[in-house]
Amino acid sequence: MSDLMDPYEHHNREILSPLDKKKAANKEEKKQTEPSIKEKASSSAPEHNTNRISNDQTTNENEQTDQPTVVDHLTDLRKQIIKSLVVFSSIFIGVFSTINFWFPYVTKGHSLIILGPLEVVKFYMSISFVLALGISLPFLCHYIWQFVKPGLNEQENKFMNIYSPMMFLLFTFGIGFGYFVIHPLSYNFLISMGAKNFEVMVSAQEYMRFLMMTTMPVGLLFELPIVAMFLSAVGILTAHSMKKVRKWSYIILAVVSALITPPDFISQLLILVPMAILYEISIYMVTFMEKRAAAVPHS
Repeated sequence: MSDLMDPYEHHNREILSPLDKKKAANKEEKKQTEPSIKEKASSSAPEHNTNRISNDQTTNENEQTDQPTVVDHLTDLRKQIIKSLVVFSSIFIGVFSTINFWFPYVTKGHSLIILGPLEVVKFYMSISFVLALGISLPFLCHYIWQFVKPGLNEQENKFMNIYSPMMFLLFTFGIGFGYFVIHPLSYNFLISMGAKNFEVMVSAQEYMRFLMMTTMPVGLLFELPIVAMFLSAVGILTAHSMKKVRKWSYIILAVVSALITPPDFISQLLILVPMAILYEISIYMVTFMEKRAAAVPHS
């Protein structure tokens, strides 16, 4: 009743013009639209984060799938072993089936004796095994290289590509040097020395053992330059240290040559002289590598 009876009722009310009403309406619309935009932004942000997380997960999964697992390494190793066994078995069968053809080249016309019927088979099997292993050695090294190659870095891969053929050539040259030089000279010297007081009868097994003693260790000793270069590449050996211990190295080489050769002075001397020459070649090659490595940063 008081409101109806208030004579100043119209004076207390706020009078708005049409323009003010329009501005007020616009403010209300803005207030209503701002929360909706914030809601959309907040809703779109998690979607963007989830998309980013999913992309990161897919890239990590792709990187994990690109890296070989232990099963892949074992599968590759199994494959290379099977290839090696197939090649070695094939060469062994071929060598054993043609034993009558190449056997005179191994015995070199020496008269040998067999102490029992089973010794014939044992001797044929052992000598065929050794020859098959020597012939299949390049293939075996190639298969081993195919397995090891993915795990090497660029520098190691380059080192192996350069020096692997050299290792094989040095080993082959050492075997040839032992077969054509050391073995006949030492064998004839020992036989002639024993023939003065004894009737010398050499068994096939003893001959085979003597042949392996005068060939295989020589092939391994001829790897000395490669071993020296490898130790120099990893920082263990230097040319200065090799020159400093040259006298002691010759003594060690003399002891090694006496241990791996028959007990006669000629065989030991035939091993010691090439080893001394290879040691000097190793010093020269290590010096060359050091000079080349020192020149790389300045180029």
